[in-house]
Amino acid sequence: MRQPKDQIYIDKVLQGDAASFSYLVEQYKDMAYTVAIKIVRNAEDAEEVAQDSFVKAFQQLKTFQGKSKFSTWLYTIVYRTAISKTRKKKVETTNIDEFVIDNYSTGGSFSQIEELKKEEQQKYIKAAIDKLPELDALLVTLFYVNDNSLDEIEKITGYSKTNVKVRLFRARKKLYKSLELFLDKELKTIL
Repeated sequence: MRQPKDQIYIDKVLQGDAASFSYLVEQYKDMAYTVAIKIVRNAEDAEEVAQDSFVKAFQQLKTFQGKSKFSTWLYTIVYRTAISKTRKKKVETTNIDEFVIDNYSTGGSFSQIEELKKEEQQKYIKAAIDKLPELDALLVTLFYVNDNSLDEIEKITGYSKTNVKVRLFRARKKLYKSLELFLDKELKTIL
């Protein structure tokens, strides 16, 4: 569990050791970028949002009360910063293919065929998630890829737990249909 170790570094930062914040940045930079990219849909903007969010988190660290995990508090900042950026920009952004789902553990040596199957599955799942609307893609990523709880997602997005559940249910249905389409097209190219 990261929370106790996070608290050690948070305490060090609050006591004047600003360099200790780099541990927190290193721990959460990838997911902060992932949350941002799902909303702004542009690599440069996502990097900017992630950086701005870490600056805001550093500046506001004294307001972190520990009622939730540090990651939940940070992802809330990232989410709100990304939403604010998209509202300011109001320009159509392009979708990029930099997000890769790495949700499988490699608990042993896989044969090359199994490894190829895993890569193919990840490719289709990633493509299906990318086809979802921004908020649905974010919720699926937070819940299934990052293993955030419904309470954490509620805090991050500001949506009620019921709304999150409903949106996740609908997103799963869309994801399933999208995967069916991808796989159907793939089968037709083989046959």
